[in-house]
Amino acid sequence: MGIRERITRRLRGLRSDDRGVGSVEFAILAVVVMLLTFTAIQVGLYYHARKVAQSAARQGVEAARQFGATPGDGVAQAQDFLAKFGGSVQGASVSSSGSSAAQIRITVHGSVATLVPGLHLDVTQYADAPTEVWTAP
Repeated sequence: MGIRERITRRLRGLRSDDRGVGSVEFAILAVVVMLLTFTAIQVGLYYHARKVAQSAARQGVEAARQFGATPGDGVAQAQDFLAKFGGSVQGASVSSSGSSAAQIRITVHGSVATLVPGLHLDVTQYADAPTEVWTAP
């Protein structure tokens, strides 16, 4: 029996020995499943933070568009909303602007809570509406 035949038999013997393959397959599959799970959770956190920021902006614009209200009233209302429900929007800032005296815009900007260290996701949402004005009939 030559060296070539011995090497060939040895390789065939290794190919038929599959001890430990299940453990390796499970380890690889577990990492993939965990990655998919954390990705789904992170996407959910992002969309939740967007929705909270949008709701805060809407609350602010509804407060600021009322007759006799100021843009500061809208900012205060949006900040109150974020204080109560804005746990998923971190470091939120609220600003107001108006393209004219008849229009108000409230903008909410913040960052999203993340599961991955070093990942930074920002969220910016705004709402705008016309302000109420008194006109003579």
